[in-house]
Amino acid sequence: MTLSNRADGSPPPARTGHPGQSFRSLDDLLAYISSDWDRLTRSLSDCRTYPDSKTEGEQVLYLPADVPMPSGLSEIQERCSVRIVRLPKPLPISSGQRSSPLDGHGLLYLENPYVVPGGQFNEMYGWDSYFIIRGLIRSQRLKLAKGMVENFFYEIEHYDGVLNANRSYYLGRSQPPFLSSMILAVFHADRAAGQTNLEWLARAYPFAVRDYEQWTRDPHLAGDTGLSRYYDEGEGPVPEIVGDPSDYYRGVVRYFLLHEGAVSPHLVLVDARHPAASILGPVFQAFVCDPAPAAPGKENCADPDRIGLAPDAYKGDRSMRESGFDVTFRFGPYGVATHHFAAVCLNSLLYKTETDLQEMSRLLGRPEDARRWQEKALARREKITKYLWDEQRGLFFDYDFETHKRSTYEYATTFYPLWAGLATNEQAQAVAKNIGLFEQGGGLAMSRNESQAQWDYPYGWAPVHLLAVEGLRRYGYNAEAERITYKFLSMVLLNFRRDHTIREKYDVVTDSDVTHIGVGYAQNVNGFGWTNAVFLELLHESPEELAAKLRKK
Repeated sequence: MTLSNRADGSPPPARTGHPGQSFRSLDDLLAYISSDWDRLTRSLSDCRTYPDSKTEGEQVLYLPADVPMPSGLSEIQERCSVRIVRLPKPLPISSGQRSSPLDGHGLLYLENPYVVPGGQFNEMYGWDSYFIIRGLIRSQRLKLAKGMVENFFYEIEHYDGVLNANRSYYLGRSQPPFLSSMILAVFHADRAAGQTNLEWLARAYPFAVRDYEQWTRDPHLAGDTGLSRYYDEGEGPVPEIVGDPSDYYRGVVRYFLLHEGAVSPHLVLVDARHPAASILGPVFQAFVCDPAPAAPGKENCADPDRIGLAPDAYKGDRSMRESGFDVTFRFGPYGVATHHFAAVCLNSLLYKTETDLQEMSRLLGRPEDARRWQEKALARREKITKYLWDEQRGLFFDYDFETHKRSTYEYATTFYPLWAGLATNEQAQAVAKNIGLFEQGGGLAMSRNESQAQWDYPYGWAPVHLLAVEGLRRYGYNAEAERITYKFLSMVLLNFRRDHTIREKYDVVTDSDVTHIGVGYAQNVNGFGWTNAVFLELLHESPEELAAKLRKK
């Protein structure tokens, strides 16, 4: 069987050097990170903030319906060629190719400057920002870090929750819940600087509660497990894929045709029962061939069929993007079943949120609240052990609440329960013993499955390294933590010497920033906010002997 038109493809990562400069040492890399924060900072007074390479059309800035016009926007409108539009009430939900009350995609207004990931990204992302904030605090840029947390308060107040990022097509989609961790990171940094700002913490507390509640009610409930799932409220294809989104979805359709045939539940044949107008996304022509040819060397094909993706597949695709792990085959090929799983990462972060809210309640002198959050955390811990812990294999796995089966997909999110502190000592010991399943020359690979997607083998990512290392340290596995730290930092330094930049992700098998991704987003952009931050944090948390070894490399 074949599909018409070409497969999905993206340009290879560009080399981004700095002519006339030679970067050799660890100190050179640290100086690069220090200056990079300025390059990655955006504000609404900066015309660089508005362009969006992921979509087409004029530049639009959306304002909440109920806020006064901020001063200075009229001048920005003219200088940056931006059209300013009020959002309607109630807020629209991004719905791919379906009609929307919004006249074009645009940036959502935020009050404070923020740091972007890097590359083509000019918006503030949900879970990226936790790691970036850690790096900013480490770099003595607390004001910028606190302003980013305040921006998330603004999103909750005016856009109904922490968003994937502040673009209109992300309305209705969040990202992994790190807000309570951001709040406490800033609060403790303030306290370390001699300011115990309980007034700010009291203001932050209800926003953390509202963020938590978003994940603990429908549609984010994972069946009757008492756990939570990722779930994007939009329908149909997402508009923010770089290039033509149809190219990506053509690849998804091709995959299911090849592996499951036209009877795949993830596909829809366009026929009298399913006219093209009822299909949420693009429709592709495909030859569906008889597996037994009428003659050797000749395929027995009917006329081309017209095929699209089923609505549930689009829901899974969108929900995978809310998870932050786009693309991985962890929740089924192309993540099409993401919304059918109680995820290890999400529920570990919600346990962490519950314990964070317990700590905030204690600091604010609210003992009844503290007891309530402690009870919620203990209840979630029991459910995570029941549904997500595999004692025989010694790993945490996602749970498919539709089929009532625990996944067998070995994934690096098994370290999240250690970072959150919910694992028992016996569980942590088992996970630490299984570190070899993921460990490579450059650190930890995301999985053992080479799906050609960026969030699978052989790729490793900075944020997961930080969570894994801090989780291992929390349970006393310092030797393993230092070994992984040294491997990852050495790899980043090695590639920095060659390319004079820091990347989004790395091939931890070849110790290289050269990636060969065939599924989904293929670029390996430079910058990069969370890699910068994690490098600083891992280096700071390591013994001086490790830094000395890096300086000798």
